Amino acid sequence: MTTTLLTNARLIDPEAEIADLGSLLMADGKILATGAEAEQAAADHVIDCRGLCLAPGIVDIGVKVCEPGERHKESFGTAGASAAAGGVTTIVTRPDTLPSIDNPETLEFVSRRAREDSPVKVLHMAALTKGRDGREMTEIGFLLDAGAVAFTDCDHVVTNTKVLSRALTYARARGALVIGHIQEPGLSAGACATTGKFAALRGLPAASPMAERMGIDRDISLLEMTGAKYHFDQVTTARALPPLERAKKNGLDVTAGVSIHHLTLNEYDVADYRTFFKVKPPLRSEDDRKAVVEAVASGLIDIISSMHTPQDEESKRLPFEEAASGAVALETLLPAAMRLVHAGDLTLPVLFRALSLNPAKRLGLDCGRLAVGAPADLVLFDPDAPFVLDRFKMKSKSKNTPFDSARMQGKVRATWVNGVQVHGAEF
Repeated sequence: MTTTLLTNARLIDPEAEIADLGSLLMADGKILATGAEAEQAAADHVIDCRGLCLAPGIVDIGVKVCEPGERHKESFGTAGASAAAGGVTTIVTRPDTLPSIDNPETLEFVSRRAREDSPVKVLHMAALTKGRDGREMTEIGFLLDAGAVAFTDCDHVVTNTKVLSRALTYARARGALVIGHIQEPGLSAGACATTGKFAALRGLPAASPMAERMGIDRDISLLEMTGAKYHFDQVTTARALPPLERAKKNGLDVTAGVSIHHLTLNEYDVADYRTFFKVKPPLRSEDDRKAVVEAVASGLIDIISSMHTPQDEESKRLPFEEAASGAVALETLLPAAMRLVHAGDLTLPVLFRALSLNPAKRLGLDCGRLAVGAPADLVLFDPDAPFVLDRFKMKSKSKNTPFDSARMQGKVRATWVNGVQVHGAEF
């Protein structure tokens, strides 16, 4: 058994909520020791981390990999390379493919493709209803047996509450996690901006933040009725926070997430109809952004994700209303999140609680932590290294990032998955 000692590292431990200089010993894909015990061990291979930050690898829930159906936008190979370059060691894919991942055969196909091509771990969500059309629930039991870790129709809101309640009831019986997109579909239909002065001046069709509030209220009512395990994929407005807080206080098994774009950008970034900033739900007001950042800091919002959504040039080079929604973010997730750390909004342990620990816990995984016996899924990064992002140097097939040419801080220097280095220079 070959042992590797990472020494002189600033260990970011989200469980202990500390960020102290120390060492970590790993072997056979596991963490063997940290701190003084690791430093005293005789290791076969010693790596001097030169004071850089060593944290649990990011667990990213809600990544779109465009296999099957749109492989020209993203493949498991390019998504995996992008994830490794961004310090993401586990990606959890969405089922909004062509066709949808709504049966065991399709799930087994993407699982095989991921094992063959991706350098990082890949887990898969399956559709909650067949074809994601909200009319008939999928075979949840068979999909669980085939390896699905959660069920979601992504941004297709199930409008038939009887269908949704039956699916939630069955999911609860099987202990399955359901992930929901909280938008009232009538109010939000066709919207590409958030209601307000900016949207009015730009002449953009907009939806009120109340669409999100109404969506979360409805889903909480169904959860009170069914008792299902539920995750709100994106809570992006201040109006949605009070019902979320009440649901947690009332003992419902709920968690909430938010994308990195809604934490670091606001509606004004759309500027002159820049379609790389068109995401779903649309970017919010600065007051909403600040409220959501505070909710992450307090732990009310549990998870930060990339919501990586590749789109090709043809689907983005259109008038703003017609352009496809979404942005790639596997490689920009960490440096964008470092904006919140440098601004003093989050500490590094709190950030990695939301990036690594909480998503792993929600999915029942043993990664996302620096505990002895945990998988050696690690990211070594320089939190202060400045750079200007060049989207054409990104490893993703699609280049639709809102951070193109942006000045950023925070570079990933190395990534390990099960103790094997999958990104970075050789040490």
